[in-house]
Amino acid sequence: MFLRSSLIVAALLSLLAVAARADLASFDKSSITLDTAAGPQRFSVELALTPQQQEQGLMYRRALPADGGMLFVFPADQTATFWMRNTLIPLDMLFIAADGRIADIHERAVPLSEATISSKVPVRAVLEVNGGTVRRLAIKRGDVVHSAVFGNAGG
Repeated sequence: MFLRSSLIVAALLSLLAVAARADLASFDKSSITLDTAAGPQRFSVELALTPQQQEQGLMYRRALPADGGMLFVFPADQTATFWMRNTLIPLDMLFIAADGRIADIHERAVPLSEATISSKVPVRAVLEVNGGTVRRLAIKRGDVVHSAVFGNAGG
């Protein structure tokens, strides 16, 4: 009886997860370049511009290309706060000022964690990339992200 009840609960949870994913947002894509000590690094990113897109972020993704990411863009500078609920892959978060300069970094956010991760200063955007990317590419505070979002896409 217990096994049967457990199977029913598991099936219901699976159905709820599928229903939740049925309403997933879609994202426009853009290219960005990140100037680092190792040279320019190009990423193909999805843009999280709306509240629905920003709430969803990279939830439910099982993988992210090595040169992929998601750029969360805010209408004004703000202290950005994130968590990893329903996020299955470890992420590095780059908190970016309005001029494209990296103002803060959080490395290797833990999948499925509900602990809050906040920027130490107000920022205009946050770039999420695969966990370990910051270390692999030697990304640091002060490096610059070039994108139309920051008005410096020519860099």
